[in-house]
Amino acid sequence: MEYTDELRQILSVTINDDKTVAYLQFAKKDEEFSCTLEALQHFLRSEGLNYGIQEDIVKRFVINPREYFYSKTPIAIGVEPQQGEDGKIRYAVPMEEDIRYQPLETDDGKVDYKEVTRLNNVRKGQLIAELVPPLPGRPGTAVTGEPIPNKPGKEARFKIGKNVVLNPEQTALYAAIDGLVTQTDKGKLNVFPVYEVNGNVDYSTGNIDFVGTVVIRGNVLTGFKVSAAGDIRVVGGVEGAELHSEGSIEITGGIIGYNKGLIKAGKSVKSSFIQDGNVLAGEDVIVTQSIMHSNIRAGRDVICSGTKGLIVGGSIQAGEKVTARIIGNPMSTTTSIEVGALPELRNELVDLRQQVKDIMANLDKSEKALTLLDQLASLGKLTPDKVEMRAKLNMTKKLHLKEINDLKERMLNIEKALEDTGKARVDVLKMIYGGSKIVIGRYTKYIKEPISRMSFYFLEGDISMSPYV
Repeated sequence: MEYTDELRQILSVTINDDKTVAYLQFAKKDEEFSCTLEALQHFLRSEGLNYGIQEDIVKRFVINPREYFYSKTPIAIGVEPQQGEDGKIRYAVPMEEDIRYQPLETDDGKVDYKEVTRLNNVRKGQLIAELVPPLPGRPGTAVTGEPIPNKPGKEARFKIGKNVVLNPEQTALYAAIDGLVTQTDKGKLNVFPVYEVNGNVDYSTGNIDFVGTVVIRGNVLTGFKVSAAGDIRVVGGVEGAELHSEGSIEITGGIIGYNKGLIKAGKSVKSSFIQDGNVLAGEDVIVTQSIMHSNIRAGRDVICSGTKGLIVGGSIQAGEKVTARIIGNPMSTTTSIEVGALPELRNELVDLRQQVKDIMANLDKSEKALTLLDQLASLGKLTPDKVEMRAKLNMTKKLHLKEINDLKERMLNIEKALEDTGKARVDVLKMIYGGSKIVIGRYTKYIKEPISRMSFYFLEGDISMSPYV
């Protein structure tokens, strides 16, 4: 024991913050220093090192301590914890994100824009998706011998939509009917039956309102309305009509809107061109040719980067990114490009704050009434109708608290989105002309002269630009 105290005056042991490495060094250089293997091992244990001692270094230290006079030597090494891996959903059928709404490319390399309706059909009882279980990981071991905890992986969960069923173990999802697998905007998996129109949407069909996916093998004429809980596919063109889809909308023949109507999708809108149109998409707007004099709003990206890839006139708003070959024209036609948070989010935040205020007022009333009833209960004066009222008020209070939590979570997500301009950018693949305006968050940049191949983004309180790569 005395010898251990002597060693403590000459040697020191330090342990790193996560307790996975311990170091030995000389606190005082003593040319006469020597010790036995047993003494050094006893000293290390007395310093709390019970795991991972590097015996070969201990032996070498005893034989030639002067070699370690000026260094900090790892003398014990623990095991770092292995973090768990989250579970995930493995899809048994290709989802829309995998297909990405591309037209069919034939064997000889030609693109057939007529053949775009490749529907994701499944049969009743067919497997749609299964859960891949999380990996637990393993705890580590500190040099002191104590376990180092690790984070286990989280379970993945299905979002159950319409016409799907779970197996008894709740690990696999199957189609309950023949139909089309569609993911709606809240990530729910559904199987929707498909409604097909073999011609135009006109006076012969009237307006369409369908719980599944609608396929139209003609045009949608001015003044008509098509609503779908799934996707909408139009093989022809769309005039000044209204299309509303909870999934995605794909229009092969393009949109000539005559500044009437609205194309609105919970997920993405894809069209060959848009002229004088109004388009609103929860995710992306993807156009192969041109967007002219139109009002476009996309929750994520507006992409117009085909061979023509032209955006001119009108207003383009995207939650994250706008990509185009050409923006504006040599005549300096006013063209507004806005990226970052969409106005809808700001409006929603105002509404949510008011809803929270209203619910808090109702909650306050419920709590005051409950306090009175609790006082009566403590005096044994609760009549049967008051017992029932007390139970109802408790239930109402629980519901109000849950509503407030849900609303606050949504508000937090919106506030993060409003602050995050990191992803917001405008990529110009060829040329942007004078008369164009770029807005990122609260900042605006007016383009006065033509600029070629440039990316615009938010950096250090202003809109910056650098050559497009």
